[in-house]
Amino acid sequence: MSAVTIILVLVALQRLGELAYAQRNTRRLLARGALEVGRRHYPLFVLLHGSWLLALFVAVPQDAAIDWPLLGIFVVLQGLRIWVVATLGPYWTTRILTLPSAPLVRRGPFRFVRHPNYLVVIGEIAVLPLVFGAWDIAVVFSLLNLALLTWRIRIEEQALAPRRAGSPG
Repeated sequence: MSAVTIILVLVALQRLGELAYAQRNTRRLLARGALEVGRRHYPLFVLLHGSWLLALFVAVPQDAAIDWPLLGIFVVLQGLRIWVVATLGPYWTTRILTLPSAPLVRRGPFRFVRHPNYLVVIGEIAVLPLVFGAWDIAVVFSLLNLALLTWRIRIEEQALAPRRAGSPG
């Protein structure tokens, strides 16, 4: 198995594990009375991320040169991703859910930036293709991701606005 395949399989397995964790958290939050907003755009994110990985599997040659410093940046992004997921804990999902009775998370990376997970995803979608020299995949999927994130952040901000207005800081 080539290094390219190993890296892509590891990323795919990580994403599948995160989806399982997110689905478990989603079920628990909905059972506690959480409300989901922005359902219409969610399948587009699944399609975008799945297509991004598929494009890498299909378009990147097995013997592609690996840019090790860029792979190092991607690994750092995974550490940041883990920090976000660990900080949100049972509140981390891939959907927009708001639980009116829950306090807003303001620790961890949320002390520094409002949407740290989205910054990580922006980096991942750009950097991983660049690890293999796939500039076209990096550009196309970064633009698509930017369009979807713009839509998603607007929906998320509207959903969280009542909770932000009622919380200190």
